[in-house]
Amino acid sequence: MNMDPCHLGRRAMLKVTALAVIGSIFTPVHAEALPAITVWKDPNCGCCGGWGEHLRRNGIAATVIDTADMQAIKAERRVPPELASCHTAEIAGYTIEGHVPAAAILKLLAERPPGRGLAVPGMPVGSPGMEGGQPEAYDVMLFGSTAPTRFGRFLGDKQI
Repeated sequence: MNMDPCHLGRRAMLKVTALAVIGSIFTPVHAEALPAITVWKDPNCGCCGGWGEHLRRNGIAATVIDTADMQAIKAERRVPPELASCHTAEIAGYTIEGHVPAAAILKLLAERPPGRGLAVPGMPVGSPGMEGGQPEAYDVMLFGSTAPTRFGRFLGDKQI
């Protein structure tokens, strides 16, 4: 019997070919990596860390930068004052203000609507990072190209 792997018999070649085809069918396709998000927050804010963990659980790598001058970051990112919240972030050129759910960020990246970013004004109870208590429905607003418009309505981290 010839043990040289370069001289496989016909039956062995068919088995190898069949295994290769089956393996290619069941090999998971790796999704394109999501861009990382940079989050600026006040060093004394606890809810911002919870929001960062929510992003990480949903596949968005977060780099968190503590800063004592959040107003300067908000001004630089051109966050409308009426949409301001506690932390500000940047992902793929978009500004993310406040407790925006990962699902809304992923939708933003998939659809690429005109605008500068998304915001959840204030700090709604039940939004990512603000868990606890009776969750309230809240709007995620798209801002920057025209007047802010509703991008989605959420309860907790789920769109409703």
